[in-house]
Amino acid sequence: MKTLPVALTAACLLVACSTGSASAAYFGAASYKTFGRGAEPADYCEVKQVCHTVMRTQRRVVYETQQYTCYRTVYETVYEDRVINCVKYVPETRFRTCTYTVRRPVYETRYRTHTYTVYRPVWETRTREIQYTVSRPVYETHYKTIHYTVSRPVWETRTREICYTVYRPVYETHYKTISYQVARPVWETRTREIHYNVTVPVYETVMKSVCRTVLKPVHYQKTIQVCAGRWETQVIEVPGPVVRRLVREPGCWVWDPICCRMVYVPGKVRVCKVQCPPRRICKKVWVPEIREKVINCVRYERHVVTEQVPVTICRYVTETRTRICEYRVCRIVTECRTRQVPYTVCRMVPEQRTRVEQYRVCRMVQEPRTRQVPYTVCRIETECRTRLVSYRVCRMVAECRTKKVPYTVCRWVEETMVKKVPYTVFVPVCYQKTIRVPRTVSRKVPYTVTRCVPRVICEQVPVTICCPIKRWVRKPCCKSCG
Repeated sequence: MKTLPVALTAACLLVACSTGSASAAYFGAASYKTFGRGAEPADYCEVKQVCHTVMRTQRRVVYETQQYTCYRTVYETVYEDRVINCVKYVPETRFRTCTYTVRRPVYETRYRTHTYTVYRPVWETRTREIQYTVSRPVYETHYKTIHYTVSRPVWETRTREICYTVYRPVYETHYKTISYQVARPVWETRTREIHYNVTVPVYETVMKSVCRTVLKPVHYQKTIQVCAGRWETQVIEVPGPVVRRLVREPGCWVWDPICCRMVYVPGKVRVCKVQCPPRRICKKVWVPEIREKVINCVRYERHVVTEQVPVTICRYVTETRTRICEYRVCRIVTECRTRQVPYTVCRMVPEQRTRVEQYRVCRMVQEPRTRQVPYTVCRIETECRTRLVSYRVCRMVAECRTKKVPYTVCRWVEETMVKKVPYTVFVPVCYQKTIRVPRTVSRKVPYTVTRCVPRVICEQVPVTICCPIKRWVRKPCCKSCG
Protein backbone atom coordinates (compact mmCIF):
# COMPACT_ATOMS: atom_id res chain seq x y z
CA MET A 1 0.00 0.00 0.00
CA LYS A 2 2.96 2.41 0.62
CA THR A 3 4.49 1.85 -2.84
CA LEU A 4 1.54 3.44 -4.66
CA PRO A 5 2.11 7.08 -3.44
CA VAL A 6 5.86 6.72 -4.11
CA ALA A 7 5.21 5.65 -7.70
CA LEU A 8 2.81 8.56 -8.27
CA THR A 9 5.33 11.06 -6.92
CA ALA A 10 8.07 9.74 -9.23
CA ALA A 11 5.82 10.00 -12.27
CA CYS A 12 4.99 13.65 -11.48
CA LEU A 13 8.69 14.60 -11.18
CA LEU A 14 9.45 12.93 -14.48
CA VAL A 15 6.72 14.86 -16.29
CA ALA A 16 7.89 18.15 -14.74
CA CYS A 17 11.46 17.67 -15.91
CA SER A 18 10.47 16.83 -19.46
CA THR A 19 8.39 19.97 -19.97
CA GLY A 20 11.37 22.39 -19.63
CA SER A 21 10.09 25.93 -19.19
CA ALA A 22 6.53 24.80 -18.58
CA SER A 23 5.36 24.82 -15.04
CA ALA A 24 5.01 21.45 -13.45
CA ALA A 25 1.98 22.55 -11.53
CA TYR A 26 -0.32 22.39 -14.59
CA PHE A 27 1.64 19.84 -16.66
CA GLY A 28 2.82 22.48 -19.18
CA ALA A 29 -0.67 23.87 -19.77
CA ALA A 30 0.26 27.33 -18.29
CA SER A 31 3.30 29.10 -16.93
CA TYR A 32 3.43 32.26 -14.88
CA LYS A 33 7.00 33.03 -16.06
CA THR A 34 6.18 32.92 -19.78
CA PHE A 35 2.86 34.76 -19.45
CA GLY A 36 3.38 38.03 -21.37
CA ARG A 37 5.01 39.28 -24.50
CA GLY A 38 7.20 36.94 -26.49
CA ALA A 39 5.64 33.80 -24.85
CA GLU A 40 4.73 30.68 -26.77
CA PRO A 41 1.05 30.21 -27.67
CA ALA A 42 -0.81 28.12 -25.10
CA ASP A 43 -2.73 24.81 -25.81
CA TYR A 44 -6.48 24.20 -25.00
CA CYS A 45 -8.74 21.20 -25.27
CA GLU A 46 -11.85 21.10 -27.43
CA VAL A 47 -14.72 18.80 -26.25
CA LYS A 48 -16.82 16.99 -28.89
CA GLN A 49 -19.92 14.85 -28.33
CA VAL A 50 -19.69 11.38 -29.88
CA CYS A 51 -22.90 9.21 -29.87
CA HIS A 52 -23.01 5.47 -30.53
CA THR A 53 -25.52 2.64 -30.04
CA VAL A 54 -24.94 -0.06 -27.42
CA MET A 55 -27.03 -3.23 -26.79
CA ARG A 56 -28.14 -3.30 -23.19
CA THR A 57 -29.70 -6.26 -21.36
CA GLN A 58 -33.17 -5.43 -19.98
CA ARG A 59 -35.29 -7.67 -17.74
CA ARG A 60 -39.05 -7.97 -18.28
CA VAL A 61 -41.58 -9.92 -16.14
CA VAL A 62 -43.97 -12.18 -18.10
CA TYR A 63 -46.90 -14.02 -16.46
CA GLU A 64 -47.50 -17.58 -17.61
CA THR A 65 -50.60 -19.66 -16.92
CA GLN A 66 -49.87 -22.78 -14.91
CA GLN A 67 -52.31 -25.46 -13.75
CA TYR A 68 -51.86 -27.48 -10.59
CA THR A 69 -53.95 -30.00 -8.70
CA CYS A 70 -55.52 -29.28 -5.30
CA TYR A 71 -57.53 -31.50 -3.04
CA ARG A 72 -60.68 -30.68 -1.10
CA THR A 73 -62.33 -32.75 1.61
CA VAL A 74 -65.76 -34.24 0.79
CA TYR A 75 -67.84 -35.71 3.60
CA GLU A 76 -70.17 -38.64 2.91
CA THR A 77 -72.56 -40.45 5.20
CA VAL A 78 -71.99 -44.21 5.42
CA TYR A 79 -74.41 -46.50 7.21
CA GLU A 80 -73.07 -49.46 9.18
CA ASP A 81 -75.08 -52.40 10.46
CA ARG A 82 -74.80 -52.83 14.24
CA VAL A 83 -76.28 -55.74 16.18
CA ILE A 84 -77.77 -54.80 19.56
CA ASN A 85 -79.25 -57.00 22.26
CA CYS A 86 -82.90 -56.35 23.13
CA VAL A 87 -85.31 -57.82 25.62
CA LYS A 88 -89.03 -58.09 25.11
CA TYR A 89 -91.63 -59.48 27.45
CA VAL A 90 -93.98 -62.07 25.98
CA PRO A 91 -97.23 -62.75 27.84
CA GLU A 92 -97.66 -66.44 28.76
CA THR A 93 -100.93 -67.86 30.04
CA ARG A 94 -100.76 -70.39 32.88
CA PHE A 95 -103.46 -72.22 34.81
CA ARG A 96 -103.92 -73.08 38.47
CA THR A 97 -106.50 -75.40 40.02
CA CYS A 98 -109.08 -73.79 42.30
CA THR A 99 -111.70 -75.70 44.37
CA TYR A 100 -114.90 -73.88 45.25
CA THR A 101 -118.38 -74.65 46.55
CA VAL A 102 -121.40 -73.75 44.46
CA ARG A 103 -124.97 -73.64 45.58
CA ARG A 104 -126.98 -74.77 42.57
CA PRO A 105 -130.55 -73.47 42.47
CA VAL A 106 -133.41 -75.88 41.76
CA TYR A 107 -136.38 -73.99 40.37
CA GLU A 108 -140.10 -74.94 40.56
CA THR A 109 -142.71 -73.16 38.51
CA ARG A 110 -146.10 -72.26 40.06
CA TYR A 111 -149.05 -70.18 38.79
CA ARG A 112 -151.40 -67.59 40.30
CA THR A 113 -154.39 -65.70 38.84
CA HIS A 114 -153.84 -62.00 38.19
CA THR A 115 -156.55 -59.51 37.14
CA TYR A 116 -155.41 -56.35 35.38
CA THR A 117 -156.82 -53.45 33.39
CA VAL A 118 -155.71 -52.77 29.85
CA TYR A 119 -156.24 -49.48 28.05
CA ARG A 120 -156.92 -50.01 24.33
CA PRO A 121 -156.28 -47.06 22.05
CA VAL A 122 -159.06 -45.91 19.67
CA TRP A 123 -157.84 -43.60 16.90
CA GLU A 124 -159.98 -40.88 15.23
CA THR A 125 -159.00 -38.81 12.18
CA ARG A 126 -159.79 -35.07 12.23
CA THR A 127 -158.92 -32.09 9.98
CA ARG A 128 -158.09 -28.47 10.67
CA GLU A 129 -157.18 -25.41 8.61
CA ILE A 130 -153.68 -23.89 8.97
CA GLN A 131 -152.70 -20.51 7.68
CA TYR A 132 -149.02 -19.91 6.88
CA THR A 133 -146.93 -17.19 5.28
CA VAL A 134 -144.53 -17.73 2.34
CA SER A 135 -141.69 -15.28 1.56
CA ARG A 136 -140.83 -14.98 -2.15
CA PRO A 137 -137.60 -13.20 -3.24
CA VAL A 138 -137.75 -10.59 -6.03
CA TYR A 139 -134.38 -9.68 -7.62
CA GLU A 140 -133.58 -6.30 -9.25
CA THR A 141 -130.42 -5.31 -11.13
CA HIS A 142 -128.88 -1.85 -10.55
CA TYR A 143 -125.67 -0.18 -11.70
CA LYS A 144 -123.18 1.98 -9.80
CA THR A 145 -120.20 4.03 -10.97
CA ILE A 146 -116.77 3.16 -9.51
CA HIS A 147 -113.86 5.58 -9.80
CA TYR A 148 -110.40 4.04 -9.63
CA THR A 149 -106.84 5.10 -10.40
CA VAL A 150 -104.39 3.21 -12.64
CA SER A 151 -100.62 3.65 -12.33
CA ARG A 152 -98.85 3.75 -15.72
CA PRO A 153 -95.05 3.23 -15.73
CA VAL A 154 -92.81 5.78 -17.54
CA TRP A 155 -89.21 4.64 -18.09
CA GLU A 156 -86.21 7.04 -18.22
CA THR A 157 -82.61 6.20 -19.09
CA ARG A 158 -79.92 7.78 -16.91
CA THR A 159 -76.15 7.55 -16.66
CA ARG A 160 -74.04 7.29 -13.53
CA GLU A 161 -70.37 6.88 -12.80
CA ILE A 162 -69.44 3.87 -10.65
CA CYS A 163 -66.20 3.76 -8.74
CA TYR A 164 -65.06 0.28 -7.88
CA THR A 165 -62.00 -1.15 -6.25
CA VAL A 166 -59.90 -4.04 -7.51
CA TYR A 167 -57.97 -5.96 -4.89
CA ARG A 168 -54.82 -8.05 -5.07
CA PRO A 169 -55.03 -11.06 -2.74
CA VAL A 170 -52.63 -11.59 0.15
CA TYR A 171 -53.32 -14.77 2.12
CA GLU A 172 -53.07 -15.20 5.88
CA THR A 173 -54.14 -18.11 8.05
CA HIS A 174 -56.27 -17.26 11.10
CA TYR A 175 -58.47 -19.14 13.50
CA LYS A 176 -62.04 -18.26 14.25
CA THR A 177 -64.58 -19.48 16.74
CA ILE A 178 -67.64 -21.02 15.08
CA SER A 179 -70.83 -21.24 17.08
CA TYR A 180 -73.22 -24.00 16.14
CA GLN A 181 -76.52 -24.99 17.64
CA VAL A 182 -77.63 -28.34 19.01
CA ALA A 183 -81.35 -29.03 19.33
CA ARG A 184 -82.44 -30.43 22.72
CA PRO A 185 -86.08 -31.46 23.36
CA VAL A 186 -87.78 -29.95 26.42
CA TRP A 187 -91.13 -31.34 27.47
CA GLU A 188 -93.78 -29.08 28.96
CA THR A 189 -97.10 -30.00 30.51
CA ARG A 190 -100.00 -27.79 29.50
CA THR A 191 -103.70 -27.80 30.13
CA ARG A 192 -106.63 -27.07 27.88
CA GLU A 193 -110.35 -26.91 28.34
CA ILE A 194 -112.46 -29.53 26.50
CA HIS A 195 -116.18 -29.14 25.98
CA TYR A 196 -118.17 -32.35 25.64
CA ASN A 197 -121.81 -33.37 25.68
CA VAL A 198 -123.23 -35.64 28.35
CA THR A 199 -126.61 -37.30 28.16
CA VAL A 200 -128.32 -36.82 31.55
CA PRO A 201 -131.24 -39.10 32.34
CA VAL A 202 -134.51 -37.63 33.63
CA TYR A 203 -136.51 -40.21 35.52
CA GLU A 204 -140.28 -40.60 36.07
CA THR A 205 -141.54 -43.02 38.74
CA VAL A 206 -144.51 -45.45 38.24
CA MET A 207 -145.64 -48.05 40.83
CA LYS A 208 -145.70 -51.68 39.67
CA SER A 209 -146.21 -55.06 41.41
CA VAL A 210 -143.05 -57.11 40.98
CA CYS A 211 -141.93 -60.44 42.35
CA ARG A 212 -138.33 -60.09 43.25
CA THR A 213 -135.77 -62.33 44.77
CA VAL A 214 -134.08 -61.11 47.95
CA LEU A 215 -130.49 -62.23 48.37
CA LYS A 216 -129.35 -62.85 51.90
CA PRO A 217 -125.59 -62.35 52.29
CA VAL A 218 -123.41 -65.05 53.89
CA HIS A 219 -119.80 -63.92 54.60
CA TYR A 220 -116.79 -66.26 54.38
CA GLN A 221 -113.03 -66.06 53.56
CA LYS A 222 -110.86 -67.79 50.98
CA THR A 223 -107.23 -67.66 49.82
CA ILE A 224 -106.44 -66.71 46.20
CA GLN A 225 -103.29 -66.11 44.18
CA VAL A 226 -102.89 -62.57 42.89
CA CYS A 227 -100.74 -61.55 39.97
CA ALA A 228 -98.65 -58.70 41.37
CA GLY A 229 -95.25 -57.29 40.64
CA ARG A 230 -93.05 -54.24 40.77
CA TRP A 231 -91.54 -51.72 38.39
CA GLU A 232 -87.76 -51.75 37.87
CA THR A 233 -85.87 -48.91 36.22
CA GLN A 234 -83.41 -49.91 33.49
CA VAL A 235 -80.92 -47.56 31.85
CA ILE A 236 -80.44 -48.17 28.12
CA GLU A 237 -78.36 -46.37 25.53
CA VAL A 238 -80.13 -44.90 22.51
CA PRO A 239 -78.22 -43.67 19.44
CA GLY A 240 -78.26 -39.92 19.03
CA PRO A 241 -80.21 -38.19 16.29
CA VAL A 242 -78.77 -37.33 12.89
CA VAL A 243 -78.60 -33.56 12.42
CA ARG A 244 -77.84 -31.51 9.33
CA ARG A 245 -75.22 -28.81 9.11
CA LEU A 246 -73.91 -26.55 6.34
CA VAL A 247 -70.33 -27.11 5.14
CA ARG A 248 -68.65 -24.83 2.58
CA GLU A 249 -66.18 -26.48 0.25
CA PRO A 250 -62.80 -24.76 -0.26
CA GLY A 251 -62.74 -22.20 -3.06
CA CYS A 252 -60.25 -21.71 -5.84
CA TRP A 253 -58.55 -18.88 -7.73
CA VAL A 254 -59.55 -18.49 -11.37
CA TRP A 255 -57.92 -16.27 -13.95
CA ASP A 256 -60.30 -13.55 -15.14
CA PRO A 257 -59.31 -12.51 -18.68
CA ILE A 258 -61.55 -9.42 -18.54
CA CYS A 259 -60.00 -7.90 -15.43
CA CYS A 260 -56.60 -9.53 -16.16
CA ARG A 261 -56.21 -10.78 -12.61
CA MET A 262 -56.90 -13.75 -10.37
CA VAL A 263 -60.44 -13.87 -8.93
CA TYR A 264 -61.35 -15.97 -5.91
CA VAL A 265 -64.37 -18.23 -6.45
CA PRO A 266 -65.80 -19.58 -3.15
CA GLY A 267 -66.76 -23.23 -2.88
CA LYS A 268 -70.27 -24.62 -2.82
CA VAL A 269 -72.30 -24.88 0.37
CA ARG A 270 -73.62 -28.36 0.94
CA VAL A 271 -75.63 -30.05 3.67
CA CYS A 272 -74.05 -33.02 5.43
CA LYS A 273 -75.50 -35.28 8.10
CA VAL A 274 -73.74 -35.64 11.45
CA GLN A 275 -74.46 -38.34 13.99
CA CYS A 276 -74.97 -36.91 17.49
CA PRO A 277 -73.50 -38.81 20.48
CA PRO A 278 -75.75 -41.45 22.05
CA ARG A 279 -77.82 -40.67 25.11
CA ARG A 280 -79.05 -42.75 28.00
CA ILE A 281 -82.70 -43.07 28.90
CA CYS A 282 -84.46 -44.70 31.82
CA LYS A 283 -87.15 -47.28 31.07
CA LYS A 284 -89.47 -48.88 33.58
CA VAL A 285 -89.88 -52.68 33.28
CA TRP A 286 -92.65 -54.60 35.00
CA VAL A 287 -91.42 -57.64 36.99
CA PRO A 288 -94.40 -59.95 37.67
CA GLU A 289 -94.85 -61.77 41.01
CA ILE A 290 -97.49 -64.15 42.34
CA ARG A 291 -98.77 -63.54 45.89
CA GLU A 292 -101.35 -65.24 48.06
CA LYS A 293 -104.12 -63.08 49.48
CA VAL A 294 -107.00 -63.78 51.86
CA ILE A 295 -110.17 -62.09 50.66
CA ASN A 296 -113.60 -61.73 52.17
CA CYS A 297 -116.31 -63.33 50.03
CA VAL A 298 -120.04 -63.09 50.19
CA ARG A 299 -122.54 -65.59 48.86
CA TYR A 300 -126.22 -64.82 48.70
CA GLU A 301 -129.29 -66.98 49.43
CA ARG A 302 -132.35 -66.17 47.38
CA HIS A 303 -135.89 -65.45 48.78
CA VAL A 304 -138.85 -64.53 46.57
CA VAL A 305 -140.78 -61.42 47.78
CA THR A 306 -143.77 -59.70 46.11
CA GLU A 307 -143.98 -55.96 46.56
CA GLN A 308 -144.96 -52.72 44.91
CA VAL A 309 -141.90 -51.44 43.10
CA PRO A 310 -141.64 -47.99 41.62
CA VAL A 311 -140.64 -48.28 37.99
CA THR A 312 -138.56 -45.43 36.65
CA ILE A 313 -138.96 -44.28 33.08
CA CYS A 314 -135.81 -42.71 31.81
CA ARG A 315 -135.73 -39.75 29.43
CA TYR A 316 -132.34 -38.44 28.33
CA VAL A 317 -131.41 -34.76 28.13
CA THR A 318 -128.15 -33.56 26.58
CA GLU A 319 -125.93 -31.27 28.69
CA THR A 320 -122.67 -29.55 27.79
CA ARG A 321 -119.86 -29.97 30.30
CA THR A 322 -116.26 -28.85 30.52
CA ARG A 323 -113.17 -30.61 31.83
CA ILE A 324 -109.50 -29.66 32.06
CA CYS A 325 -107.21 -31.98 30.10
CA GLU A 326 -103.45 -32.12 30.51
CA TYR A 327 -101.17 -32.80 27.54
CA ARG A 328 -97.44 -32.70 26.94
CA VAL A 329 -95.78 -30.43 24.39
CA CYS A 330 -92.26 -30.97 23.12
CA ARG A 331 -90.31 -27.74 22.60
CA ILE A 332 -86.93 -27.84 20.91
CA VAL A 333 -84.33 -25.71 22.76
CA THR A 334 -81.19 -24.83 20.89
CA GLU A 335 -77.83 -24.83 22.69
CA CYS A 336 -74.93 -22.83 21.30
CA ARG A 337 -71.50 -24.49 21.20
CA THR A 338 -68.19 -23.22 19.87
CA ARG A 339 -65.08 -24.65 18.19
CA GLN A 340 -61.88 -23.31 16.66
CA VAL A 341 -61.71 -23.60 12.87
CA PRO A 342 -58.70 -22.51 10.78
CA TYR A 343 -59.46 -20.35 7.81
CA THR A 344 -57.50 -18.40 5.23
CA VAL A 345 -57.91 -14.64 5.13
CA CYS A 346 -57.28 -12.89 1.90
CA ARG A 347 -56.13 -9.31 2.36
CA MET A 348 -56.64 -7.34 -0.81
CA VAL A 349 -54.59 -4.37 -1.99
CA PRO A 350 -57.12 -1.83 -3.30
CA GLU A 351 -57.01 -0.20 -6.72
CA GLN A 352 -59.58 2.41 -7.67
CA ARG A 353 -61.28 2.22 -11.09
CA THR A 354 -64.20 4.02 -12.66
CA ARG A 355 -66.76 3.03 -15.27
CA VAL A 356 -69.89 4.66 -16.69
CA GLU A 357 -73.10 2.67 -16.46
CA GLN A 358 -76.56 3.32 -17.83
CA TYR A 359 -79.65 2.40 -15.82
CA ARG A 360 -83.37 2.83 -16.27
CA VAL A 361 -85.68 4.57 -13.78
CA CYS A 362 -89.37 3.81 -13.68
CA ARG A 363 -91.73 6.63 -12.69
CA MET A 364 -95.39 5.80 -12.11
CA VAL A 365 -98.00 8.22 -13.53
CA GLN A 366 -101.48 8.13 -11.99
CA GLU A 367 -104.49 8.06 -14.38
CA PRO A 368 -108.09 8.26 -13.09
CA ARG A 369 -110.64 5.90 -14.74
CA THR A 370 -114.35 5.09 -14.32
CA ARG A 371 -116.42 1.92 -14.88
CA GLN A 372 -120.04 0.76 -14.39
CA VAL A 373 -120.48 -2.21 -12.03
CA PRO A 374 -123.83 -4.09 -11.93
CA TYR A 375 -125.18 -5.36 -8.62
CA THR A 376 -128.37 -7.24 -7.67
CA VAL A 377 -130.82 -6.21 -4.94
CA CYS A 378 -133.09 -8.84 -3.41
CA ARG A 379 -136.50 -7.76 -2.08
CA ILE A 380 -138.65 -10.21 -0.11
CA GLU A 381 -142.45 -10.27 -0.77
CA THR A 382 -144.75 -12.00 1.72
CA GLU A 383 -147.80 -14.13 0.66
CA CYS A 384 -150.44 -15.64 2.95
CA ARG A 385 -151.64 -19.20 2.11
CA THR A 386 -154.05 -21.73 3.68
CA ARG A 387 -154.03 -25.56 3.75
CA LEU A 388 -155.96 -28.41 5.41
CA VAL A 389 -154.01 -30.68 7.75
CA SER A 390 -155.25 -34.11 8.89
CA TYR A 391 -154.32 -35.29 12.35
CA ARG A 392 -155.20 -38.32 14.48
CA VAL A 393 -156.61 -38.27 18.02
CA CYS A 394 -156.12 -41.22 20.34
CA ARG A 395 -158.80 -42.12 22.93
CA MET A 396 -158.03 -44.83 25.51
CA VAL A 397 -160.77 -47.43 26.31
CA ALA A 398 -160.36 -49.47 29.53
CA GLU A 399 -160.77 -53.33 29.42
CA CYS A 400 -160.48 -55.82 32.30
CA ARG A 401 -158.50 -58.99 31.63
CA THR A 402 -157.35 -62.02 33.65
CA LYS A 403 -154.17 -64.04 33.22
CA LYS A 404 -152.19 -66.72 35.03
CA VAL A 405 -148.84 -65.44 36.16
CA PRO A 406 -146.09 -68.04 36.61
CA TYR A 407 -143.60 -67.58 39.36
CA THR A 408 -140.56 -69.60 40.29
CA VAL A 409 -139.64 -71.00 43.68
CA CYS A 410 -135.92 -71.56 44.17
CA ARG A 411 -134.33 -74.29 46.28
CA TRP A 412 -130.56 -74.29 46.76
CA VAL A 413 -128.33 -77.43 46.52
CA GLU A 414 -124.64 -77.26 47.44
CA GLU A 415 -122.00 -78.76 45.05
CA THR A 416 -118.22 -78.85 45.17
CA MET A 417 -116.53 -78.00 41.84
CA VAL A 418 -112.99 -77.62 40.53
CA LYS A 419 -111.93 -75.12 37.89
CA LYS A 420 -108.72 -73.95 36.29
CA VAL A 421 -108.10 -70.25 36.68
CA PRO A 422 -105.89 -68.68 33.96
CA TYR A 423 -103.33 -66.03 34.85
CA THR A 424 -100.79 -64.22 32.71
CA VAL A 425 -97.04 -64.18 33.34
CA PHE A 426 -94.67 -61.95 31.35
CA VAL A 427 -91.60 -63.99 30.34
CA PRO A 428 -88.49 -62.09 29.17
CA VAL A 429 -87.23 -63.13 25.73
CA CYS A 430 -83.80 -61.96 24.56
CA TYR A 431 -83.30 -61.27 20.88
CA GLN A 432 -80.90 -59.39 18.65
CA LYS A 433 -81.80 -56.56 16.33
CA THR A 434 -79.75 -55.02 13.56
CA ILE A 435 -79.84 -51.25 13.29
CA ARG A 436 -78.22 -48.91 10.80
CA VAL A 437 -75.82 -46.41 12.38
CA PRO A 438 -74.79 -43.45 10.22
CA ARG A 439 -71.11 -42.45 10.16
CA THR A 440 -69.46 -39.57 8.33
CA VAL A 441 -66.49 -40.52 6.12
CA SER A 442 -64.19 -37.94 4.56
CA ARG A 443 -62.30 -38.37 1.28
CA LYS A 444 -60.05 -36.17 -0.83
CA VAL A 445 -61.36 -35.05 -4.22
CA PRO A 446 -58.83 -33.56 -6.66
CA TYR A 447 -59.63 -30.44 -8.67
CA THR A 448 -57.56 -28.30 -11.04
CA VAL A 449 -56.66 -24.67 -10.26
CA THR A 450 -55.13 -22.25 -12.75
CA ARG A 451 -52.64 -19.66 -11.51
CA CYS A 452 -50.34 -17.08 -13.09
CA VAL A 453 -46.58 -17.62 -12.47
CA PRO A 454 -44.21 -14.68 -13.08
CA ARG A 455 -41.07 -15.36 -15.22
CA VAL A 456 -38.19 -12.94 -15.90
CA ILE A 457 -37.07 -12.61 -19.56
CA CYS A 458 -33.76 -10.96 -20.49
CA GLU A 459 -33.87 -8.97 -23.74
CA GLN A 460 -31.17 -7.03 -25.67
CA VAL A 461 -32.39 -3.45 -26.12
CA PRO A 462 -30.44 -0.91 -28.22
CA VAL A 463 -29.46 2.18 -26.20
CA THR A 464 -27.84 5.35 -27.59
CA ILE A 465 -24.91 6.67 -25.46
CA CYS A 466 -23.30 10.10 -25.98
CA CYS A 467 -19.83 10.73 -24.44
CA PRO A 468 -17.46 13.73 -24.84
CA ILE A 469 -13.92 13.31 -26.42
CA LYS A 470 -11.05 15.79 -25.55
CA ARG A 471 -8.94 17.01 -28.46
CA TRP A 472 -5.92 19.30 -27.86
CA VAL A 473 -5.68 22.34 -30.23
CA ARG A 474 -2.83 24.81 -30.65
CA LYS A 475 -4.09 28.36 -30.31
CA PRO A 476 -2.28 30.91 -32.56
CA CYS A 477 -0.34 33.77 -30.96
CA CYS A 478 -1.94 37.20 -30.92
CA LYS A 479 0.60 40.12 -31.48
CA SER A 480 -1.76 42.79 -30.34
CA CYS A 481 -2.15 41.21 -26.97
CA GLY A 482 1.32 42.38 -25.74
